[in-house]
Amino acid sequence: MSYLPDPATVSRRGDQEVAGPTRFIATGAQTRGDFGLFEVTIPPGGGGPGPHLHRTFSESFHVLEGRLAVLSGERWTTAGPGDLVYVPRSGVHGFRAAEEETGCRMLVLFTPGAPREDYFRGMVELHAGGRTPSTEELDELAARYDQLNLRD
Repeated sequence: MSYLPDPATVSRRGDQEVAGPTRFIATGAQTRGDFGLFEVTIPPGGGGPGPHLHRTFSESFHVLEGRLAVLSGERWTTAGPGDLVYVPRSGVHGFRAAEEETGCRMLVLFTPGAPREDYFRGMVELHAGGRTPSTEELDELAARYDQLNLRD
């Protein structure tokens, strides 16, 4: 009988699933629920989700390229390459590329490792063929994956 822990898991770039602008570097399933790590690219002029919150996990954004505008509560801040923005559980936030011309590339860390992959896959499906989903469709998808979209 061995008391050594299981060996490390390796996530090779060539094996990582890509869903639209999101690469699943490490899913919660791969990390035994410890964390999820995704790479997200927001194209030039691209937006992101409006104000929302997650009750069961925190979310952190580490900017790799470009600039990211992040709503934190009622205040917008801008993060650049190397900056990290941490949003605790139930923290109201939203984000978008800060500059129309450059877009943004970032790492998104979920802790614990919430199963967010189906949310991102669902967003790709809702927007397939250039379709614009309804507010109700977006909110229903989000609610299934612990995202409460806040609307006026």
